This record gives sequence, C-alpha cells and structure tokens, in this order.
Amino acid sequence: MESLIRREKNEFTNDKKKTDELNRRLKENREKLKLNTQLPHMVANVGEILEPEVEDEGDHDGSGFDVKKTGNDKTDEQKQKALVIKTTGRHTVYLPVPGMVEAEDLKPGELIAVNKESFIVYEKLPAEYDSRVMAMEVDERPTEDYTDLGGLDKQIEELTEAIVLPMTHKERFTNIGIRPPKGLLMHGPPGTGKTLMARACAA
Repeated sequence: MESLIRREKNEFTNDKKKTDELNRRLKENREKLKLNTQLPHMVANVGEILEPEVEDEGDHDGSGFDVKKTGNDKTDEQKQKALVIKTTGRHTVYLPVPGMVEAEDLKPGELIAVNKESFIVYEKLPAEYDSRVMAMEVDERPTEDYTDLGGLDKQIEELTEAIVLPMTHKERFTNIGIRPPKGLLMHGPPGTGKTLMARACAA
C-alpha cells in the first residue's frame, strides 16, 4: 500500500510539472499573440475576394463511373474564400486564409490592417479621407478652359506638350522614340493658377 501511495504521489508530481509547463507556454504564446496584434499594423486594401475552387472531377469507385460530390458535403462547407490584398508598399499578396476577419465581411477597396510579415488580416479600418486628397478629387467634368487663365501661356504650352499631346498624337512620340512623361508637377505660391490649370486640362 505504501509503495502504491509513493507511485501515485510521483505520478501526481509529474503531472503537476507538466501542467505548470503547459500553463507557462500558454501564457508566453498569449503574450506573443498580444504583441503581434498590437499597433502598428501595415495598412492595405482589399483587391479581390476569390471564391473557393470547386473540383469538377468525380472520384472513381472502381466501377468505371464517376462519383460526384454533392454540395452538402462537409468539405465544401469548410472551404473559405481567399483574398488578394494590395499593401501600401505596392505589393500584391494572395491570402488563402484571410485571418481574423472573415472574407464575407470584407468588400473590394476597403481598408484593412495586416501583419507586416505574414500579411494576415487583423481588422477592418474605417474609411477615412485626407482633406487634401478630397480637395483634388474630381467628381464631375470641370467647366474651366484655358481662356480663363491669363499670363500663363508658356505654362499652358508646357502642360499641353507633356500631358495632352502624348494622348492625342501618340504615334508622333512613338516614331521619334520619345517616352512621354507619366505626370507633371506644378509648383508655385498659392493663387498662381495651378489648380485652375489642372482643371482646364482635365476638361
């Protein structure tokens, strides 16, 4: 009986050590998870939401006939949608497993917070706009014209050569071998007609 008691005590001590070790590891993992889910995150946009692939090929049961799976199969229910995200670093990443946010709760173009290394989605971000960006957004075609600008003939000519001509006379640039600029930076003090000239070009 005493031998049995000693054996039980030893087993109890060993089990307690294992339990303490597991609790310690669980605590460490929770702390690591908490650190990984804290700010700062990388901001990204939802590019596409892809439907799970459905296998059309049936399973052969040895009789020469294909056995088709029904839509009620559990494996079909377990398949989840994948995401294609675009980060602020101009990276396009495919995520077969979105992360902590379900793909059904996301829409293309929404802002999300992702991990910097694994790119898993942590949470949705509110749609916020910079006031400076909103001021430059064009919802309707502008009504301004170059005739509304005075004293900027040289600047209008440079704007036309850099932006308008590559679109209206693309073949000329191609024949000469000139690569047109991708954009034009207008600078100067306020009130000199930069925005008005841009709106006239957009019109």
